[in-house]
Amino acid sequence: MKEIFKKYSKVGYRVILFLLAAGTVLYVLPRQGKFRYEYSQGKLWRHETLMAPFDFPVYKSQSELKIEKDLILQNLKPYFIDDETIGQKAVENFITDFNLNIDKMSEQFPFIENFIRSKNKMQISIIENKCVELLQNIYQQGLIEIPDEIPDINSFEVIMVVKNNFAMPYEAENLFNYQTAYKSITSALIDYITNILKIKQDDAEGFISQLHLNKYLKVNLLYNEERTESEKQNILKNISLTSGLIIAGQRIIDTGEIINEDTGKILDSLKMEYESRLGKGRGAVYILLGQTALIVVLFVLTFFFIYVFRKKVYDSFASVCFLMLVTVLMVILAWFVQTFEKMSLYIIPFAILPLIVRIFLDSRLAFFFHVVIMLMCALFSSNSFEFIVLQIPIGIVAIVSLYRMVRRSQLLKSAFLIILTYSLIYTGLALWQEGDITRINLKMYGHFAINGSFMLLVYPLIYIFERTFGFLSDVTLVELSDTNHPLLRKLAENSPGTFQHSIQVANLAQEAVYKIGANPLLVRAGAMYHDIGKMDTPMFFTENQAGGINPHKEISFEESSKAIIYHVESGAKMANKSNIPTQIIDFIKTHHGTTKTKFFYNSYINKFNCEPKDISAFTYPGPSPFTKETAVLMMADSVEAASRSIKVYTNEEIDNLVERIINDQIADNQFINSPITFKDIAIIKDTFKSKLKNIYHTRIEYPTIKK
Repeated sequence: MKEIFKKYSKVGYRVILFLLAAGTVLYVLPRQGKFRYEYSQGKLWRHETLMAPFDFPVYKSQSELKIEKDLILQNLKPYFIDDETIGQKAVENFITDFNLNIDKMSEQFPFIENFIRSKNKMQISIIENKCVELLQNIYQQGLIEIPDEIPDINSFEVIMVVKNNFAMPYEAENLFNYQTAYKSITSALIDYITNILKIKQDDAEGFISQLHLNKYLKVNLLYNEERTESEKQNILKNISLTSGLIIAGQRIIDTGEIINEDTGKILDSLKMEYESRLGKGRGAVYILLGQTALIVVLFVLTFFFIYVFRKKVYDSFASVCFLMLVTVLMVILAWFVQTFEKMSLYIIPFAILPLIVRIFLDSRLAFFFHVVIMLMCALFSSNSFEFIVLQIPIGIVAIVSLYRMVRRSQLLKSAFLIILTYSLIYTGLALWQEGDITRINLKMYGHFAINGSFMLLVYPLIYIFERTFGFLSDVTLVELSDTNHPLLRKLAENSPGTFQHSIQVANLAQEAVYKIGANPLLVRAGAMYHDIGKMDTPMFFTENQAGGINPHKEISFEESSKAIIYHVESGAKMANKSNIPTQIIDFIKTHHGTTKTKFFYNSYINKFNCEPKDISAFTYPGPSPFTKETAVLMMADSVEAASRSIKVYTNEEIDNLVERIINDQIADNQFINSPITFKDIAIIKDTFKSKLKNIYHTRIEYPTIKK
């Protein structure tokens, strides 16, 4: 009963996960219809003759609307408010200051002193009244200062001035600014004083400069930004978005006809109207049903692909979660970008998806998911055909260009190749569709450059996904294999013989794994750590014994065997404590499988002439190897250790050693859980023989100098 529950719960969890992912994708899909025809201006209409299915307006293009808006806005009249209190206050301030300072100015200007002595106040009043008259005239006509928000006043013939809540047109050429107002009032005063009061021009100019009339010139026509913007929006609202009407049943285009600018505008209008109508009423329900069917089919195909062809991935719930997460994230990213009009789908680094999946899982699965997700994301594109044609090859380039990522320079190379591929495919597609190189949209190349630069996000994403889902990337394997890793440095210091043995095993195993198509970086990292447990009791292992000291001479065979076996358990504990990935710890646990400590086991039988009562004392706890890499390491470890006991290194001795050890492991059923084949084993044997012969090749004796 428990097994049945376990079996169906395993399927149930994965089905729920797929349903959640499919539901999320379906939720963010655009709820508008999809025009059934793909077309491009300047190309032939390859579909059947198209008749208008209903009445619809022909919408103006964006360029047409822009030109029309620019023409209308050129005639827009800015609005200003006439603040009468500013002019009144300025005149009052002038009168007050004039009467206060006239006596002081008499000391500087004799003609003023003469007016005061002769008690001819009328002459002074004439000057004062003339100044007031000129100031009032300035404010009546209007003193204006143009803000930065609008063009120079000279670009307008007429402006609108609001007085008492009524807007009246003012001719712009009759308005004053600071410079023209001051020039007008001073020149009029000079003429008036010299002609009426018969005063010298130099005296008149000096007197007027001392009046500081610029202090009383204030802007009284204030720019009304809110009213101007309101009028602008009212004008823009009245712009017609259409330039004609197509009647239902009217022929739009025939098969084989070239799509010109006018026909393209009609087709664009039909597409816009068609998609908007489909998204309403009963059409919205059908759209949802269609999208549901499409998404369900894609996710069902994905589920069965993993179940049938990638059983190992299916069995790993973390891997399934990872695949569903990256699927949903890519679709959500496409949805987010398309909500902004000025952003393009082509800036999204879709190639990250196959790269990440390839790094953690495998290339075929990466390409499959790339195709499926691009089909989903194409629903957000205005030109699905172009989108798919561009994105599918990019996935291939990403997978091929970054087969194994062990150096950062590979990522830069991959980003460059992706940008180049995007550019070449788009250029070819544009030339085919447009038939004119001048019509290519150069902005697309900028989008591709941004896309490529985002590829550098792969590096931090690898770390995040590794930590989240327990994956192991080639980058991490390279870091773990570095002999400067703290745990390996400790091994080199405490157990130098074991450290050298680990390096030799790593070299043997890596070379063999290359030949059978497994992961060489994984087996090398596993080999470097497989014997770290020997650091606890290094002197119990022959490679670390020096000076003839052998602690096994003082204890029983059972105790010696337990001491040797303990290095597996000890190594796993050390690795866990140092946060070594579980995939590497698997090598520690399986490198002896469930074999026996043959030296002590055979010694016991030879001495006591019987089997030991507790055979478990001489048996490693296992498990036996369950991957190609762990199986190869087990072979390499045993062969390398045994090769040190050969007394005379000959080709025949090495061949016999390799054959005997690996055949014994096969006979002991150590590889029954590993997907390794007899062909693989034959290749591994040949590789080991070749490597060992190179290591222990015969050297010539160097001659000595005869005396």
